[in-house]
Amino acid sequence: DGPPPVPQTPGAPMDIKIHDANRDYVIVSWKPPNTTTEGPIIGYFVDRCEVGTENWVQCNDSPAKICKYPVQGLFEGHSYYFRVRAVNSRGTGRPSRMSEPIAALDPTEFERLHGELDVVTYYDDLEAEGKAPGPPSKVCASETDRTYVVLSWSCKVLILKVGAGSWQRVNTKVPIRSPRYAVFDLLEGKNYQFRVLSANMYGVSEPSEPTSTVTTLQLKGVPSAPGQVVATRETDTSVLIQWAPPKDPNNLIGYYIDSCVKGSKDWTSANHKPHKQTRFVVHGLTTGETYVFRVQAINELGLSDESQESAPLSVRAFPLIFHQETIYFDPFPLLPSSPYDVSLLYCDGESMVINWKQPIHSGGAEVTDYYIDKCNVAKKTWKEVNIPPIKERLHKVIGGLTAGSVYQFRVYGANLIGLGDASTPSAPFKCEAWTMPEPGNEVKVLSVQNTLMHESSNPQFLANITLVVVHLFCSLHTLSTCLQIFLHFCYFEGAQEIKCGVDEESGDIYLSFESCQMTEKSKYVWKKSYQEITDFSKGIVVKTSGSHSTLLFKNPDKEDLGTYSVSVTHTDGASLPLSSTLELEKMLALSYDIRNPIIPLKTELAYKILERGRMRFWLQAEGISSAVTYKFFANNKELVNCEVNNSTGIIEMVMDHFTDDSEGTFTVQIQDGRAKAQSSLVLIGDAFKAALAEAEYQRREYIRVKEGPHFTEFLSVQTGDNASVTLVCKVANLKKDSVFQWYKDDVEVIPEVPADLSSGVCKFPLTNFSKKDVGLYKATITDDRGQDVSQIDISGSSAAELSIQCTAEGIMLQCHMKYYTEEMKIHWKQKDSKISASERMRIGGNPAMATLEIVEPTDKDKGMYTFEIVDPEKTHSRILDLSGEHRGKVIGGLPDVVTIMEKKTLSLTCTVCGDPKPLVSWSKNEQELELSDQYVIALDSGKFASLTIKGVSLEDSGKYTMTVLNKYGGESVDIIVSVYKHGDKIPDVKPTPLPKRIMPPTKYLGLRFKTKA
Repeated sequence: DGPPPVPQTPGAPMDIKIHDANRDYVIVSWKPPNTTTEGPIIGYFVDRCEVGTENWVQCNDSPAKICKYPVQGLFEGHSYYFRVRAVNSRGTGRPSRMSEPIAALDPTEFERLHGELDVVTYYDDLEAEGKAPGPPSKVCASETDRTYVVLSWSCKVLILKVGAGSWQRVNTKVPIRSPRYAVFDLLEGKNYQFRVLSANMYGVSEPSEPTSTVTTLQLKGVPSAPGQVVATRETDTSVLIQWAPPKDPNNLIGYYIDSCVKGSKDWTSANHKPHKQTRFVVHGLTTGETYVFRVQAINELGLSDESQESAPLSVRAFPLIFHQETIYFDPFPLLPSSPYDVSLLYCDGESMVINWKQPIHSGGAEVTDYYIDKCNVAKKTWKEVNIPPIKERLHKVIGGLTAGSVYQFRVYGANLIGLGDASTPSAPFKCEAWTMPEPGNEVKVLSVQNTLMHESSNPQFLANITLVVVHLFCSLHTLSTCLQIFLHFCYFEGAQEIKCGVDEESGDIYLSFESCQMTEKSKYVWKKSYQEITDFSKGIVVKTSGSHSTLLFKNPDKEDLGTYSVSVTHTDGASLPLSSTLELEKMLALSYDIRNPIIPLKTELAYKILERGRMRFWLQAEGISSAVTYKFFANNKELVNCEVNNSTGIIEMVMDHFTDDSEGTFTVQIQDGRAKAQSSLVLIGDAFKAALAEAEYQRREYIRVKEGPHFTEFLSVQTGDNASVTLVCKVANLKKDSVFQWYKDDVEVIPEVPADLSSGVCKFPLTNFSKKDVGLYKATITDDRGQDVSQIDISGSSAAELSIQCTAEGIMLQCHMKYYTEEMKIHWKQKDSKISASERMRIGGNPAMATLEIVEPTDKDKGMYTFEIVDPEKTHSRILDLSGEHRGKVIGGLPDVVTIMEKKTLSLTCTVCGDPKPLVSWSKNEQELELSDQYVIALDSGKFASLTIKGVSLEDSGKYTMTVLNKYGGESVDIIVSVYKHGDKIPDVKPTPLPKRIMPPTKYLGLRFKTKA
C-alpha cells in the first residue's frame, strides 16, 4: 500500500482475520508480506485500537514468530480494531490494513445480539432449588495450536487441566457463561487432558469425563524450497509456470511467484496473495523479452528459501498448428489429456503385451511420446517401465515381472508442451500364460442406432444409453472361439450429440458435429433415416473443416424433416441421431424469420404541427444502418423532402402546405438490407379537421407574431381584495411610434395612468367597480407594420364555471368571480332547493370567489348543484352535475382476453367518452405502467385511447387495467394478456367476463362517498 517508512523494512502483512472472539480475548491471524527483496522477517507486532478512538496500543512485547497471536486483557463489551506489523533487522514495516471491528463479548451474548438466539438461559435458572448442577458433557478440543487449545462442551463452569499427572484449575477468578473457552500459555508439543465442572449458587458439580489426549502443535520451521520450476509459453504476454511442491511442507499456506528479466536482478512479485496450486499463469509480460522465474513456499512462520531459477524463456506467441490441411492458432496450448482403456493383449507368464487408446484431447499439438508405469498390486508401489519414450500405442513389458503376481498399468501421453496426466490405472492383470489364441484386431463402432430404445421401460436407460451396432474384425483362426463371446449387440455410453442451429446471417439451417478422435483417414458420413445422403441437388451442402463437419440446408422446407445421424470412419466414435421433429420445425420458423426480418419500430407513424402550419410526419425505428432506404406516401402518391437520423433511428418528412386536399392515409415504407417495415397514419374526418385547424392557427400566429406588434398576453381581469377590478395585458415587438389604445363598447377611453410600453405591461384600473363599468373592453397596439387587437367582455356573466376541490373534511364547490358589485346577491341550490348554511353545508368565500363546502359527503349529496348571482337587472347561474351521468365511460373495443406470440407488437385500442373529456390511465397487475420505448400510451381526439406494447415477451403476460375518469367519476376495464413462445401451442385461455367497475366523482379527487349498508 506504499513505500516502507524505513528502506529495506518488510512490507505490510495481509489478510488479517479474527477468530474465536470471547469476553476478554480474541485470536488474530494473518499472512506474511508478499515482497521478497527485504531481509528475513524476525517476527510480528499486533496492535489494537478501541472503536471510537485513534489510540493504537501494541499487544505483544516481543515479536510473535508465527502468523497467529492470542490477544488477551480485553474489556468485555468494548469493540476493537486490530492490525499487524512485520519486523526485520532494518526495523518495523508498514502496518497491515486494519481488521473489521470485533466486540469482546461472551459468544452466547454475541449470538443473542445478532439475532441468532431467541432466548439465553443461564443454568442457575434451570437447576432445582438447593441442588448443585450436573457435570457438563461432550467436552472436546475444537481448535488446537502451539500454545493454546479451544475447548467446547454441551451444558457457569470451572476448567481443570492435567499436565504431569495432576489436575490444575485454569479459570480461578471469573466463571465462564458460554460453552466455549480458550486455554492459553500451554507448551508446544505437549500432551494435555481437560475436564469441566459446572457451578451455581448451591455448589459445584462433579467433573466431566476428561477429554481424549490433546497434543499441542510444534512447528518445525518454514517449508523447504519448492522443486524444479518449469516455464512454458502460453500467449504473447503470459507464461505458464509449474513446479514441484516442497518435500517438507510444514503446514504449507501457499506460494509466491517472482519473475525477472534475464541478466537483471530486479525481481517482481507476480501474485499478491499466496497461491495454493503448483501451476500459475504470469500475465503482463513483454513480448520478445526473456524471463526467468522462481517460487517460494510460505507457512505461518514465514517464507522458504527460493527455488532454483527456471530456464530462460522468451515470451512470444505460440506457433501455428497444422492439422489436416487446416491452419489455425491455438491461443491456449495445453498438455494432452490422459490416455484411456489400457488393455492386456497377451501374456506368456514372463512378459505382458499392453495397448491403450490415444488421449481424446491432444492439447493443440500432436501426442508423440508415451510413458508406462506398473504397480505390483500386493506391494502397492508404482515403478517406471520405460525410460526412453514409446512412439506406438503398443508395448511388450519384459523383465521385472513375477509369474503369478497381479499387476496394474498406467500410461502418460506427451506433446511438445510437456507430459500430461496419467491414465486411470488398468484393471488388475495376472501374470500367467494364456491358454487361448490371441484376439484379433480392435473392435470398431461403425454406426449408432436407437431402434431398440423404445423396447425398454426404464426412463433412465432411454436417456443415457444408445444401442450400438458393433462389427468385429477377427482372425479367421479365432472366429469360432471368439464368436460367442464378442459377436453381439452392446450398449455404448457417451455418444456425442449433433448440434442444430440457424445461421444468423443467411438463415441456413445447419447440423454440426465435432469428433475428438479424428485420424488422417477419417471421413464424415451424413445420413438421413440411417441412409447415406447422396442427393445434393436440393440445396444440401456438407462442409468439413478439421474435426468439425456441418450439414447445411440452403433451401429448408418440411420435406427436410427426418432423423439425421453422422458417423466418422476410422474411429470408435459415433453420434446420437437427431430425430426431434419439433426441434427442426422450430429451426424452420427461425430460418424464415431471419430471411424475412422485420425492422422493429419504437414508435409508429405520428405527426407534429410546426410553426407556419407545416406538418412533420415521423417515426422511430430500432437499430437501422446507414444503408436504410425509405419512402413516404400520401394517398398512394410518393412524397419528397424526407430526412433520416441514423443515430436515433428517426425518419421524418415535412409538408410545407397542409390543406383541405391533404385528407387521407399517410404511409412510410422502410427497407434496411433484407429487413422491412411499414407504418400508416389515417387522417380523415374529425381527426383531419382537428389537425387542419391547428395548422391554420399556427400559420396565423406565425404571421401575427413575427411580422408586427402583437399581444403576448391577451386581456384578462384581475380582482383585488377590496372588490376592485383591473384589466391587464402585455405587448411585444414594439417600435418608438407604436401606439397603444383602450376602448369600451368601441369608444376610446383614456386611463388616468398611460400604458407603460417600455415594460410591455398595460393596465386599466376600474376602481369602485359597479354596474356602469360593465361592457366590452378592447385594447389595440398599432404602428406602420400593422395592428393587433385583444378584447374581453365583462358585460355578460360575472363568474367562472363551477369547479370542485378536495378538503380535509370533504369536498368544496368553488366559483371564481370575474367581478363583484355591492348590488349582487348569491345563492346555492341543490336540485332546485335552496341550501341553508349549516355545519355540513358551509357557505363562504370572498369578493373574488364564492364557495360551498360539503362535509363528509354521502349518496344523498349527489345531484345537480346551482350557484346563482342576482343583480338588480338579471340573474346569472352556474351549474355542476354531481349525479354521474357525464362521467368518463368506456364505450367498447377492448377484448376480455388476448393471446399473442412473443416479439410481436400488441395494440389495445378502444373508444372513451365523458364531458369534460376524461383522463385515461393504464396499470399492469394493479401497478401503474411507466412510459418507455416499449410501452406507448395515447389518447387521440379525446376519445380514442390506446396502449401499444412493442416486442412483447413472456414477462408482459398479466392483467392490464384501463381507467377512465373525469370530475363526475369514471370506470375501469380489465384485459388478460397471455404471451406464448414461437412454436409453442397457443394457450387455451377461456375469457371470463369481468364487469366494468364504476367509480364515483370523489375517486377522481382521491376521496370516496360514504354509503349506507
